[in-house]
Amino acid sequence: MKITDLLTKETVTLELRSSKKPDVIKELIDSLDGAGKLADKGKYEEAILAREAQSTTGIGEGIAIPHAKTDAVRTPAIAFGVAKAGVDYESLDGLPSRLFFMIAASEGANNEHLETLSRLSSMLMDIEFRNALLAASSKEEVIRLIDNKEKELFEEEKVEAASSTDKGLILAVTACPTGIAHTYMAADALKQKAKELGIELKVETNGSSGVKNQLTQEEIDNASGIIVAADKQVEMERFNGKKIIQVPVAQAIRKPEELLSKASRGEGETYKGSGSSSTEGKKGRSGFYKHLMSGVSNMLPFVVGGGILIAISFMFGINASDPNDPSYHWFAEALMTIGGGNAFYLMIPVLAGFIAMSIADRPGFAAGMVGGLIAYTGEAGFLGGLIAGFLAGYLVLGLKKAFSGLPASLEGIKPVLLYPLFGIFFTGIIMLQLVTPLKAFNQGLTSWLGDLGSGNLVVLGIILGAMMAIDMGGPINKAAFTFGIAMIDAGNYAPHAAIMAGGMVPPLGLALATTIFRNKFNKQEKEVGKTCYVMGASFITEGAIPFAAADPLRVIPSAVVGSAVAGALAMLFGIGLPAPHGGIFVIPIVTGGIFMYVLAILVGAIVTAVMVGLLKRKVTV
Repeated sequence: MKITDLLTKETVTLELRSSKKPDVIKELIDSLDGAGKLADKGKYEEAILAREAQSTTGIGEGIAIPHAKTDAVRTPAIAFGVAKAGVDYESLDGLPSRLFFMIAASEGANNEHLETLSRLSSMLMDIEFRNALLAASSKEEVIRLIDNKEKELFEEEKVEAASSTDKGLILAVTACPTGIAHTYMAADALKQKAKELGIELKVETNGSSGVKNQLTQEEIDNASGIIVAADKQVEMERFNGKKIIQVPVAQAIRKPEELLSKASRGEGETYKGSGSSSTEGKKGRSGFYKHLMSGVSNMLPFVVGGGILIAISFMFGINASDPNDPSYHWFAEALMTIGGGNAFYLMIPVLAGFIAMSIADRPGFAAGMVGGLIAYTGEAGFLGGLIAGFLAGYLVLGLKKAFSGLPASLEGIKPVLLYPLFGIFFTGIIMLQLVTPLKAFNQGLTSWLGDLGSGNLVVLGIILGAMMAIDMGGPINKAAFTFGIAMIDAGNYAPHAAIMAGGMVPPLGLALATTIFRNKFNKQEKEVGKTCYVMGASFITEGAIPFAAADPLRVIPSAVVGSAVAGALAMLFGIGLPAPHGGIFVIPIVTGGIFMYVLAILVGAIVTAVMVGLLKRKVTV
């Protein structure tokens, strides 16, 4: 259902009279009730206030979207109001709200109000659209603006059932390990290029919030081309017998036109199903990377959450979690117990379990978890977890082949008895033999890093920082990040400080460049540059990808040099970072000097910005 099917002139108020939050809510409710949308005005108001009591619906950026789903609603509707002077709506960013959308969903609406809420939120992130709504001089103009914006952003994503029989339809699936940055950037790049080329396209995203815009079997059967741009497991069995173009997700961001052209020509390899519900990945390096990233992405929540809790415990004192230390504090002990004793305890088993699951599907999970736990308790560390995951995965694949000749009557006991029994046994036996040499290797590596002189540490910082910027979220970037996590697990916090500094520099450097050298960038790039400040500060290196994709020969070397400088300075200044992620939010807990760490990042960003500014040509309109 379109937003403009729910919003009518009767529920639009161009200038709200109210100046306080409760009064705004009542005025919007009166608008809905006056239009005959409510069956019980009082009950609906109770539902709205109950929702506000959970958390404010003032989402920031001058926007508030109060909403409720109740049988007090006669007809689903939206009320819109403008308060140009602003109202204190207790918004998340603390700023006044000026645009108000009140969503009234009936009890049988099947989460209709949540879908509308999501769509509205996406549309209202466009500052030009918000300003246009604020400046609208008539109710008709408000509805026209919303209708046009909705068509612009969402109609291309909706492929009507009738279109699914057209032979010209191209389908795509995008997915990255974390499901945050690359997934949606790849989808947007493909959609934008398809629009330019006049190609009908539907994109399914496999993001952190689940699968969206899922492809139907009818669409798959009639598609003229299929692109799977993914670095993690996606549902592949549905493509059995179809030609697909399978590439890393970054390819869709950097080469959308090339992929769409190939798909339009019907190029690709015929996918042969294996009975598994998810992709096994490509052979060789691509398959290895997918399995590794499946483990890393599922491990990250434990690492990030546990690591930050451990780091906060250090703020009470390095040994404040030890009851026998004079600096002991009960809260520091609790943080260390939760973060280190539990979250970090699960880190290696989860890594190994999901690597094994990526290789052998669900039958590999139990063997991988047990192998990872043996690696952790045997102090084989991160490397032991990696070995356990791949070992368990391929052992269970072997078991599948070994048991493939059993009678069909025994098919049901394979996943619940045979695979876990033999998978756990063989993985466990082998891992018990490996933990001792792996433990010795880890201890040797940690000792070697600890004995490095300052000159060698600077070289290491240069290498790690540069790796973060070379492919900005790709395999090289993830390899450096994974090494940093392994070092944190081993108790050496310096490498990850250089890694995070190097990862923050590309988006921050490009953001600075768009601010300082404005004549070198077009209007769209300047807008992207503003978001890069936030992404860089949050340690999301992928924010710089649009610039790298548009001008790789100038942007990538500039980013690499700036990141290398930041990594080198972080090592030179002796900075340690016990938390694996968080950007500016974890800088207060670094060891070795907050100011010096910020300085290292800023210097790297400035180097990147200056290089980009000098290398890029002026934009000619």
